[in-house]
Amino acid sequence: MKVLVYQLLMFVPLLTIPESVTACDDIKLNGWTAVPINASQLFNGQTYNHVPSALKVRDMQFPADDPVVQQVQHYVRERFPRETYNHSMRSYYYASAIVRQQFPEVVDSFSLSTLAMTALLHDLGTTDENMAASHMSFEFYGALKAATILEKFGASHDQADAVCEAIIRHQDLGTEGNITFLGQVIQLATIFDNVSDHPYLPDIKNLIHIETREDVIQAFPRFGWLGCFAKTVQQEISTKPWSHTTHIPNFDQKILGNSLMKQYECKSDAGGAIS
Repeated sequence: MKVLVYQLLMFVPLLTIPESVTACDDIKLNGWTAVPINASQLFNGQTYNHVPSALKVRDMQFPADDPVVQQVQHYVRERFPRETYNHSMRSYYYASAIVRQQFPEVVDSFSLSTLAMTALLHDLGTTDENMAASHMSFEFYGALKAATILEKFGASHDQADAVCEAIIRHQDLGTEGNITFLGQVIQLATIFDNVSDHPYLPDIKNLIHIETREDVIQAFPRFGWLGCFAKTVQQEISTKPWSHTTHIPNFDQKILGNSLMKQYECKSDAGGAIS
């Protein structure tokens, strides 16, 4: 009996859940908090919790001093077309505005670095190289590759996992179940930029103040992003008819029909990317 107890004790370290997995601080820091997948529940059936006010890009911190974020930004700049890179940066600033104005209670505990990594890498799977590298849906393959890259660049395992999960689910619209806070925020920001319409959130176009929208677009011009992304969607559905992108009916037409953003599509005379 003593021998058996000794043997069991020898395995205790292997069975212990890592502190980083259970720490409440990590849950909040990397956006693991569970929130409804149905965005309307997040805002109690309204478009927002608090009336959005104008924010400038200069007023929203981008964590450029984080060495991992620096490496990620350099990595995507080398690989993304300017349209995709600018979309990724707009997604960061829109998400940042949503967090800051709609969920002020999490601002001090939520990592802007994790948010930036997610925004920068969420479309990693759409590059020509990555689309051809796997039969997996672009979000899934891109998410797994993003996690590998992040750990290589020095991100914590929990941070890489959080980014991976959010990327996998950033097009996972629905009404039943939950999603991580990080995943929901990125989902809202990317849908705002791509479609400016949401099947479950009324008037998402009003979630972000018009002056915030226009300042972000001035800093990171669209350069015909709607046509660029619609083509990517069409390409994936054509080559991977099983892809998760088919979860959103007529997605390419919804992108091309984005009347809110069409007015900014050809304005390439703005100051250009600032970060």
